[in-house]
Amino acid sequence: MIYGIGTDLVDLDRIKKMKSMSAFANKILGDQELVKFGKLADGTKQFYLGKQFAGKEAFVKALGTGFKDPVFPKDIQIIRNKLGKPEVLLSAGAKSFVEDLGIIKSHVSLADESNHLLAFAVLES
Repeated sequence: MIYGIGTDLVDLDRIKKMKSMSAFANKILGDQELVKFGKLADGTKQFYLGKQFAGKEAFVKALGTGFKDPVFPKDIQIIRNKLGKPEVLLSAGAKSFVEDLGIIKSHVSLADESNHLLAFAVLES
């Protein structure tokens, strides 16, 4: 059964205009995401950062809570599996909160087109 659906759209220009993409990355990315971000070429960092943020926004919209304790951006990591499929990895506190809501599975899809980054999330109970 579907618990919630969320979507988010990010304008790439907003990411490009940031004074410090690294500061924003440190604010919203989890440990594994930061490692990936650090290995990217400068020209691709803004796409990665924007898609990660859009994915996290879509996830909390599907959750119906927005970002609030115990689910903040760093608590949601969107990791790519061996085939490149995005998968959600939650911190212990966020995972416990989500499981207490009866959510058993999550799906996230990420896309980019020219100047827009899109994320879609579905949570199952």
